Amino acid sequence: MRNAFLRHVRRFPWVTNVTLYGCLFAGGDFVHQCFSRREKMDWTHTRNVAMIAFSFHGNFNFFWMRFLERTFPGTSAGMVMRKLLLDQTTASPLATSVFYTGRYEQDDGCHPFPSCPGANREPAGVNGVSLLEGKEDIFEDWREKFLNTYKTGLMFWPFMQFLNFALVPLYVRTTFTGCCAFIWATFLCFSRQSGDGTAGAALAWMFPPKEGEAESTEEKLDSKERTDAPKEATVPSKPT
Repeated sequence: MRNAFLRHVRRFPWVTNVTLYGCLFAGGDFVHQCFSRREKMDWTHTRNVAMIAFSFHGNFNFFWMRFLERTFPGTSAGMVMRKLLLDQTTASPLATSVFYTGRYEQDDGCHPFPSCPGANREPAGVNGVSLLEGKEDIFEDWREKFLNTYKTGLMFWPFMQFLNFALVPLYVRTTFTGCCAFIWATFLCFSRQSGDGTAGAALAWMFPPKEGEAESTEEKLDSKERTDAPKEATVPSKPT
């Protein structure tokens, strides 16, 4: 089966790589919705993610990998580092920017933490691609979350792409990137809807504190504030 797959990739490299990349990227949105504990899957949401993955990310990655290989051929340490540097300073910010400015806009009223205010509101629906629908400020999310997202990506993508450039044959590099993008797309979908682009917010979403622990923390903070307030009020003033 493995040999049959590799033969198919060699025969139809563009179709196979872009298709697998798009499916894996859309799968990241599916996982995001599952982790968000929604009562009903929003397949329109996933379809929109897939459209962006097929129309831009998959195609861009396919031709970008070939451009890097032609520019810096081989798998020597120097060539791999050159590819990695150019990839992280050019392709990574571009792909993140396209995601934040060109992807759909959704206000579904869902919140990753059911106990938070607004978590039980009914979905408000999908508003379509923000750029095509004439959103007043399509760069709002980009300004608020791009830098955090890019910095988070620097903790993930350099390691993945190093393995990609050093060990993976060119004809399946886009597929390998798609496997990594499966995880990354889950993070991006969360950041776009509920997060701020930081890894800490994503971890808090995936592993939320138990209700008892959250209430205990709030009680401790309230108790500390009540204890500190009298101290501040009784601080004697210095004689003049």
